[in-house]
Amino acid sequence: MPRRVRVRIEVPRGSFLKHRPDGTLDYASPLPCPFNYGSVLDTVAADGDPLDAIVLGPRIDPGGEVDSDVQAVVWIRDAGVIDDKLICSDTPLTSKDRQQINRFFRLYSVTKRALNLVRRRQGTTAFEGWADQERSNSED
Repeated sequence: MPRRVRVRIEVPRGSFLKHRPDGTLDYASPLPCPFNYGSVLDTVAADGDPLDAIVLGPRIDPGGEVDSDVQAVVWIRDAGVIDDKLICSDTPLTSKDRQQINRFFRLYSVTKRALNLVRRRQGTTAFEGWADQERSNSED
């Protein structure tokens, strides 16, 4: 895993709209995103899309690109496929950051599960924890 990556922001912090890497609307969230959410340029993840990343810090406009350090990786199982999410920040993660990230991805998994049902996508959708932990565990 690279220590520093370039991320293109698809969902700025505070936004309700989730866009795909090509700019088309994926879905509208019932809650605003507490992080900048995007994808790592020139990568391909297990699901065939670019590798997902959140970038902590101030809001970054949609389409904006930022270089940031990878601090951690979380696992989300999306319709049966592990979908790594890089956690990026230029400062080390605090306990509060980790708690907020846990809450976000637990809620994200619930809303994504509902969306997958509507889209008739089979397979488990769940937050599976941090890459530095046992896959069956997640931090509270």
